Amino acid sequence: MENSFANLVRSKPRTSVSVVLATHNRPELMRKSLASILAQEYDGPIEVIIVFDKSPVDHSLEHTSPLRMVRTIANTRIPGLAGARNTGILASTSELVGFCDDDDTWLKFKLARQVEALEASPDSEVASTAMQVVYNGTESIRLAGKRHVEYQDFLKSRMAMVHSSSLLFRRDKLINGIGLVEEGLPNSMCEDWDLLLRASKRHPVLHVDEPYIRVLWGGTSYFYHHWDVKNQAHQWMLENYPDILTNKVGSSRVFGQLAFGHAALKNPRKALRWVKKSLKSNWREPRAYLALAVASGLVSDQTVVHRLQRRGRGI
Repeated sequence: MENSFANLVRSKPRTSVSVVLATHNRPELMRKSLASILAQEYDGPIEVIIVFDKSPVDHSLEHTSPLRMVRTIANTRIPGLAGARNTGILASTSELVGFCDDDDTWLKFKLARQVEALEASPDSEVASTAMQVVYNGTESIRLAGKRHVEYQDFLKSRMAMVHSSSLLFRRDKLINGIGLVEEGLPNSMCEDWDLLLRASKRHPVLHVDEPYIRVLWGGTSYFYHHWDVKNQAHQWMLENYPDILTNKVGSSRVFGQLAFGHAALKNPRKALRWVKKSLKSNWREPRAYLALAVASGLVSDQTVVHRLQRRGRGI
């Protein structure tokens, strides 16, 4: 484009926002996500870039109206969520750039609240919001209980309420400082945790602790029961972030996740090995005990996940 979308609306003082909506074969859900972005109660320009990953581009979705633009492009990088997001980031033209997964939606004041927070905190490079989890008809609110989420917080916990569909970055800081989404992770699993660790090591994440996004959990996730991919991704994180091992609670959590993943894959010996490591770091880690229960056949991994996700929690 010769001129950015922001240049088309120079008379408007509000900060311009590009939203990367990566999608793969979920047209109905994606359209709901798109509608929620376009319906934002925000009087600045919003550019939505729909990136089609391993699926045909639907150019019929493109349109331009006052303060709103929708563009459709194909993922030109490594196939998967990380490559699709990076394709959208690099194609974006606004001062701020955010993500929305194609099975999630935004509440109408999401952008307005985040932009206000960033404008009041010029040193912050990324803002997030809390979330509302929707699982099988049950809704749960996940709050962080704080305004700033720091590097040590992400070493201790993934901080699931700081969801990727809520993230809003200063575009120049993302591209030239934090760095693009990691495309080397197995199937883009844990890409959001990796990005948040890199971002928070530079500056704490500015968090609006109100649930301005609705996150759909369960069968819509491409990783719902992909325990082998999850195991590979968690081991990648341990190898690339040795700082996790310096936090007893955080390392125990990842060890417990690996234990549960191997238990779900019917690998009791490997599960037990990770259980021991987890409990050695923190004997209170619940994932270790859940892994033992699954490995021993007392309960199935599906039952555990179902009960946790009904409460807005995950392994």
